[in-house]
Amino acid sequence: MDKEQLIRKLNWFYSLELNQVELYTAQSKKVDDPYTARVLLRSAQIEDGHVQNISASIKELGGEPTSLGDILGPLSGKIAGHVIPLAGLSNMLKANIMLEQKAMADYKELLSKVDDEGLKDLLWSNLIDEDLHTAWFKNKVQQLENPAHKS
Repeated sequence: MDKEQLIRKLNWFYSLELNQVELYTAQSKKVDDPYTARVLLRSAQIEDGHVQNISASIKELGGEPTSLGDILGPLSGKIAGHVIPLAGLSNMLKANIMLEQKAMADYKELLSKVDDEGLKDLLWSNLIDEDLHTAWFKNKVQQLENPAHKS
């Protein structure tokens, strides 16, 4: 993968992570359960860390984080963050799981194409965070849909 392709791919992640920051922040204000609200807010903070580390990687490669992503990522996240909760907490979390699974698949794909060990470490770290978010969301869905099996 050449440098320009890599910058484009990192800009995809940059936009996706910006979306997730706003999505989880907005969702945290829409849920009634204080623990879930705090988990969503903490997830947004972790995603913001991803925004920062991806931005730094793009700049290290001589690129600039996409200005379109700066606008569309947060806007789409904010809109979805206000609309998706209307479907109920379980469905909201299922939508979050799908988003996280897409991010994980994309991180795995990029990892297979990157040789730089420093960038690989960053991608692995972000991938693991996405996996942890997914696991929490799945566990919460299971609790909501099968209350007799609370963890």
